[in-house]
Amino acid sequence: MSARLSATDPLPVVPRAPWSVLAFADAVLRGIGQVMLQNNRYAGLLFVIAIASSSPLFALAAVLGTAISTATAVWLAVDRPSVRDGLCGFNGALVAIALLVFLQPTALTWACVVFAAAGSTVVTAAMSGMLKTWNVPPLTAPFVLTSWCFFLATARLGRLEPTGLLPAAMLPRAATVDGVVTLVTVGEGLFNGVAQVFFQQSVIAGVLFTLGLFVSSWRAGALALAGSVVGLLVAWWLGAAETAIHAGVFGFNSVLVAIALGSAFLVPGWAAMLYVLLATVVTTLVAAAVSAAVQPVGLPGLTLPFVLVTWLFLWAAPAFRRLRLAGPDDQA
Repeated sequence: MSARLSATDPLPVVPRAPWSVLAFADAVLRGIGQVMLQNNRYAGLLFVIAIASSSPLFALAAVLGTAISTATAVWLAVDRPSVRDGLCGFNGALVAIALLVFLQPTALTWACVVFAAAGSTVVTAAMSGMLKTWNVPPLTAPFVLTSWCFFLATARLGRLEPTGLLPAAMLPRAATVDGVVTLVTVGEGLFNGVAQVFFQQSVIAGVLFTLGLFVSSWRAGALALAGSVVGLLVAWWLGAAETAIHAGVFGFNSVLVAIALGSAFLVPGWAAMLYVLLATVVTTLVAAAVSAAVQPVGLPGLTLPFVLVTWLFLWAAPAFRRLRLAGPDDQA
């Protein structure tokens, strides 16, 4: 390999090694796995299979969005370990699925998927630099902001056609207890809560997602189920509608919070697990509050409750001597 000289540096500059097809595919699978904070290609593959079992269209979108955002990071020369570990791909995966959930799957929407996935890489880099001061990762905040931009734009751009799943822009009304929660509600809601991380309402998909988590980390798999259960039960206790509980609407943010705090960012222990339990309970309340807060502008809450609760509990953790933030050697 020949070296070249930089115009501003007399020392030889060695060109970056090119990415092989297999290495890029591995980074894409890890990026899909990183949606649930798993740096594992096999988990990513099982996640794709899980999405495809519910919607082949969304599976294609997830792979395309991750590939575009990863390729953008490669082109812009983001540090190789971050790209290799999928940290530049997971927001692209979620953005791609979200656009096809809330916008009609026209050719223009697919073009927007490509553009938004590439843009999510820029937003991720910007937020990573900004949040470094506060010592927290951006998590899925770039996905939320990028998706919201497109959803709000539908009010002014007539060729962006909503699917009708965006919330009606109105002041939130007082909720009433609706429906009877049964064992079927709880059983199916448990796995729907896991599946809803990828916008899927499917017990089979939820089981496959859970399997992928256990393949990567038994702790992550157990915490995902625990987070979904806690979110479901707290929502039930506080009077959420049976249909929402069954669909897993109150589970997916708690799933992500439980995995993030319990298996990624805190050293495991009894104190940490009780801290995670508190966080998952809080997440249900925050999810309801965020949903009500953004309804007047016709937006879904997405994973913003997960982001806000995880940031809050990570900022608070150093004040508690029974807790310890995890280092590279402490990961599950």
